[in-house]
Amino acid sequence: MAEENHTLVTEFLLLGFTNDSQLQFVLFVVFLMIYLMTLLGNFGIILLIQLDPRLHTPMYFFLCNLSFVDLCCSSAITPKILVNFLSENKAISYLGCAAQLYFFLAFACTDNFLLAAMAYDRYVAICNPLLYPVLMTRKVCTQLASIVYIAGFLYSILQTGNTFRLSFCRSNVINHFFCDIPPLLKLSCMDTYLNEIVLNTFAVLISLPSILVILISYTSILSNVLRIRSAEGRRKAFSTCASHFVSVTLFYGSALFMYLRPSSAYSLKQDRIISVFYTVVIPMLNPLIYCLRNQEVKAALRKISSENIISKKLNAIRLGH
Repeated sequence: MAEENHTLVTEFLLLGFTNDSQLQFVLFVVFLMIYLMTLLGNFGIILLIQLDPRLHTPMYFFLCNLSFVDLCCSSAITPKILVNFLSENKAISYLGCAAQLYFFLAFACTDNFLLAAMAYDRYVAICNPLLYPVLMTRKVCTQLASIVYIAGFLYSILQTGNTFRLSFCRSNVINHFFCDIPPLLKLSCMDTYLNEIVLNTFAVLISLPSILVILISYTSILSNVLRIRSAEGRRKAFSTCASHFVSVTLFYGSALFMYLRPSSAYSLKQDRIISVFYTVVIPMLNPLIYCLRNQEVKAALRKISSENIISKKLNAIRLGH
């Protein structure tokens, strides 16, 4: 009988960061610049890998997928943030909120598994170089990527469905800048204990195997690298892993802090900062990390710049038609 008296929520209001119109405009410019850099950087990485045959290797196959996932993850959140900075109406429909949460969780989870797959690839390349062409074939890489995407979207179905089975009656105001699970649970008039258990349990279940794969891979890599007598050889081996290690640290550091906490430790200010970091900033940083630390990517960029490969490809397409 109590549930029958609940008002049906058809939309949510995203409070965002501030009500100060001047500060909102400043934040709009900042977030717009970050998003444009995210688009340019990740599209650039994907295009570069596709155009340069020297980058058609398992390592860059996974990097291409990571750029695509980062692009999608940021695009699930940032455009709505930008619209809300300039709009008086900060509403998002019920289905829009569910869709935003679904795609964000799907690509964030896929990101998690991709980082583990990339760590395994580096482990095989450095610790078993003779078996590398056999173990990391194109078919194996494609199968790994397919499993990663399927796992990410299945996880998102579970968490999104578990969240939106709840009734929201306390309010429709989300004190956050996007639809995320913790602030949505705060609005429910139902018992959310099961949701918190499911959220934390699956956060561990999807993160722990990936973290273990990464730790085991890097422990083996470090052990093998330290046995290399040549200083140049050690430097080259470390340089191939440095970018990935930085990405792993940024991703897991922010994600684990965000989700592996009891609800009593929920802090809106902290969560906004961490959420901005892993939804907006990290997708922008990854292309910079891989470009600045990777000599092969730099060489490919110089080659494309000097030979104007993109123009030649476009001309070939036009001539073909």
